[in-house]
Amino acid sequence: MIRTWLNQHWFVFILALKRLLSAPVTNLLSILVMGIAISLPAGVYTLMENLHAISGQTSISPQISLFLKQHATQDDIDHIRTKLTENKLVVHFQFISKDQALYQLQLDNGLNEVVQNLAHNPLPDAFTVDTQDVNTDAIDQLRTDMQTWPAIEHAQFDSAWAKRLEALLNFGRILILVLFTLLSVAIVAIMFNTIRLQILTRQKEIEVSKLIGATDPFIRRPFLYFGAIQGFAGGVTAWLIITFVLQILNDELQAIAGLYAMDLQLRSLEYGDTVSLLLFATWLGWLGARVSVANHLWQIEPR
Repeated sequence: MIRTWLNQHWFVFILALKRLLSAPVTNLLSILVMGIAISLPAGVYTLMENLHAISGQTSISPQISLFLKQHATQDDIDHIRTKLTENKLVVHFQFISKDQALYQLQLDNGLNEVVQNLAHNPLPDAFTVDTQDVNTDAIDQLRTDMQTWPAIEHAQFDSAWAKRLEALLNFGRILILVLFTLLSVAIVAIMFNTIRLQILTRQKEIEVSKLIGATDPFIRRPFLYFGAIQGFAGGVTAWLIITFVLQILNDELQAIAGLYAMDLQLRSLEYGDTVSLLLFATWLGWLGARVSVANHLWQIEPR
């Protein structure tokens, strides 16, 4: 029984493939349009994921700088270390002594003569504190609390870039959702019209099939397979477009990254995202075919 059911579906699958290959140019153009439509939101999603990765690689992570008072003692420093260790929002921290900061300033900016002429070291001891990737309001509150610690002269958190990045990511998510919704409707409409034309060209064949006792599910099945295959092909096309575009962008990005001594590379869709993309595209093709068949098949009755 199961073998018979599998044989029927395999036969219908081969029949759908033959229909797809019977009009290669028309179907290829339809697949290309679907691929381009799917690649737009999927490409934006890929760029947003790469933005997250690049931001982490370039140390664009929530970080607070704590500048100690000039008269801060070793006990004050140890007390701050303890408080930072106990804070759940703190992922990592590093102590930078005033002597180390002055030496680093001398190396980075070539201010050797200026540093040597200083009567005393004007730089304070400091901590750099890496926090968890939470919303900027929570980090601002943490900075405010740190500012009240006795040995802290100034607690600094540059929240402007973090808020811009957060706003950009939120905008990207909304843009992806809107694009996916609109273009999904467009893909369903394309498949709806494609299947409608197929039903019209095979109207006589459908009438004969109904005369000899074929049920609606049996007649509907090849069209559903056709839509699913075309949707899957559109998903593969979208993946190829995204991969090709990222390769071009990577070639240009390497030249820019070399100027900043960084190793930046845009990654394509991961395995899970690729599978989701192909399944979603296949479902869109099937859905368009299902709606079209349900709308037109009942209108055809044998005379």
